[in-house]
Amino acid sequence: MTVRRLGGPGAALALALAVAVLAPAVQRQVGAQLPTMADDRFAGLQWRFVRIKYHYTTEGTTIQQDFYGEPWAIDAPAAEQNLARRIKTATTIQVEDPITLTLDDPTLFEYPWIYMVEPGNLKFSDKDVATLREYLLRGGTLTLDDFHGPIEWDHMAAEMKRVFPDRTIVDFPNGHAIYSCFYKLDGYPQVAGLGSFMAGRSWEKGGYIGRLRTIFDDTGRPMLYINWNTDMGDGWEWSNAEEFPGYIKYTTQAYRMGINEVVYALTH
Repeated sequence: MTVRRLGGPGAALALALAVAVLAPAVQRQVGAQLPTMADDRFAGLQWRFVRIKYHYTTEGTTIQQDFYGEPWAIDAPAAEQNLARRIKTATTIQVEDPITLTLDDPTLFEYPWIYMVEPGNLKFSDKDVATLREYLLRGGTLTLDDFHGPIEWDHMAAEMKRVFPDRTIVDFPNGHAIYSCFYKLDGYPQVAGLGSFMAGRSWEKGGYIGRLRTIFDDTGRPMLYINWNTDMGDGWEWSNAEEFPGYIKYTTQAYRMGINEVVYALTH
């Protein structure tokens, strides 16, 4: 398939590719989460889950982390596989295989939607800052997910201030179309990470209230979907784990909010 590159400032993005469908042999489906018929309101759209491999604060050090592996890879590959399967089943959006890119990849501008997990660990180079600014101003969308509490917020906000020193991070207002563009939601859900769920709570690291925030471009288009004090990646990753039946309610919230964010990004 020929993919159109991002245009100049204000130009429409090429609605690109997205994500593999997880084989039933790998994870069993939770039937309650799957619709009986795809919604065709957005037929013709294309989307691909593009995970960004970023530099992080403890990279190359011996500092102990509170997670295993590298932060940019958390929840992979199940999170993107499951979200893609759900989008493909619930909608007629064309999805393709997920990929992982760095911000300096020459194909970055071919894809309108990118994802960074655990952005409380971000460490942008000067080149990353310039590339991301250009990508977003040309019409690209960045989704940030799974970071919690004031310390991780302050770090992420400082890195984004380098990208947009003249723009302010703001909350999506109540009643914004992001909450009704596909699923009708009462507001922004706080999706518990699986560890928090097993501990009997929905929050972690002092992040008691889930927030959806953004930076708008000059036309009012959200350039970022900042999912703070929530863990949609866990909701997608563990959605088919039948040993945690009580977690299904968070999976449902993660899918609905995630699909709304993708649909809104592809149509605005």
